[in-house]
Amino acid sequence: MQTAAQTPPPCPARVPLSNVPLGIWGSLQAGRRNVLELIPEIATHAPILSGRTGKRWHMVMDPGALKQILRDRVEDYPKSLVTKLILEPAIGDSLFVAEGQSWMWQRRTAAPVFSHRNVAALAPVMTAAAERSSARLDAASGGAADLFDEMVTATFEVISDVTLSGGGIDRTAVHAAIEHYIAGTAKLSVLDILGLPGWVPRPSRLLAGGQMRAMKRMADSAIDRRRAEGGGAVPDLLDLLLAGQDPESGRRMRTAELRDNLLTFIVAGHETTALTLAWALYLCAFDPAVQEAARHEAQEALGSRAAGAADMPALPLIRRIVEETLRLYPPAAFLSRTARVADTLCGREVRPGDTVILPIYALHRHHALWRDPDMFDPGRFDGTRPDRFAFLPFGDGPRICIGANFALQEAVIILATLLARFRFTAIPGRAPKPVMILTLRPQGGVWLNVERL
Repeated sequence: MQTAAQTPPPCPARVPLSNVPLGIWGSLQAGRRNVLELIPEIATHAPILSGRTGKRWHMVMDPGALKQILRDRVEDYPKSLVTKLILEPAIGDSLFVAEGQSWMWQRRTAAPVFSHRNVAALAPVMTAAAERSSARLDAASGGAADLFDEMVTATFEVISDVTLSGGGIDRTAVHAAIEHYIAGTAKLSVLDILGLPGWVPRPSRLLAGGQMRAMKRMADSAIDRRRAEGGGAVPDLLDLLLAGQDPESGRRMRTAELRDNLLTFIVAGHETTALTLAWALYLCAFDPAVQEAARHEAQEALGSRAAGAADMPALPLIRRIVEETLRLYPPAAFLSRTARVADTLCGREVRPGDTVILPIYALHRHHALWRDPDMFDPGRFDGTRPDRFAFLPFGDGPRICIGANFALQEAVIILATLLARFRFTAIPGRAPKPVMILTLRPQGGVWLNVERL
């Protein structure tokens, strides 16, 4: 019998993974409830799992095999049909979805937009959003607030200001359209589980999309107006994309291509960072000692002002908190690919058409790759770095997230500003539940007590 001294410390919220086979009906129910429930507990111990639920599938947790999929043979593992069915109606054949030459020329065109210089130049927008978030939390000081809702507001302000700073678009309507689309289309269909081809209609997705079409028309008008009138003194992402061209072909993006990529940046650029910040604040409330150390670091670096790009080197602990948050709660926690050709992964035969699942949530909590993998420990990112393909919050290889540096800079700026000014404490009985539909969200929000210092 364990004594109190031997009782292991509590772990932050985690997904209860399955210990029994789910079958087709169980997989459908789990996938619609929480995609991460499709991951069996054994995936946090095994290098690879294989099976059949309608289609043959392989769940890969081995860094060497993940390198093969994401870098060495990336063209042999395009994004899965389910991913495309969910996202193409919203973001078209943009960077996130496109394959082959269509992806290649867009990536070459957009890469300079996210250069270190351009990302640093956009930091004042992030600083201003941190100040506005701080002002809103001032009003909540002494009570409870949903920090997920607040972080969504803050990061949507940032992405709106850096994509369409000139106005001419109803930001509230854009945000509502994105939320409505995700809620209506991102859940698995039984036809997805059975592996039916894309031309077979998924009824749940036929009814969604009206708001997205209206948003696309609004975005097209804003792009055409910007092309005619020009941008401001500090170029935003739209200005940079309008000026960009593929260095090899000289091709420039047309209005529809600009719009689909801007919508990609808007969807990915605020949702994922908002999630990272909300989970980070939850973890800081979960571990007050880490929060106090981070507060001291932020106050020493910032004094009474908000953080900016120049402060990044002085905030190493806050950067490590962000990284540990991305390990425990990666926004893109469950990825899938379709094998185009025959291959072998970890000694398993992979056939053309097989689904290859990259369960990032399980990879980041794998017992062979991480010490005490369910524990919150920012110190694990101090010094020795994990295997490159054991930590994949932004993917890797040629298709690594183009906005990774942008997201990290934004997260550190906002988190440092808030921790320097507020104390966040947990509310008993209101721990968030990690639930993934398209991204890993905290079901019910992240409710914390907020105290102005």
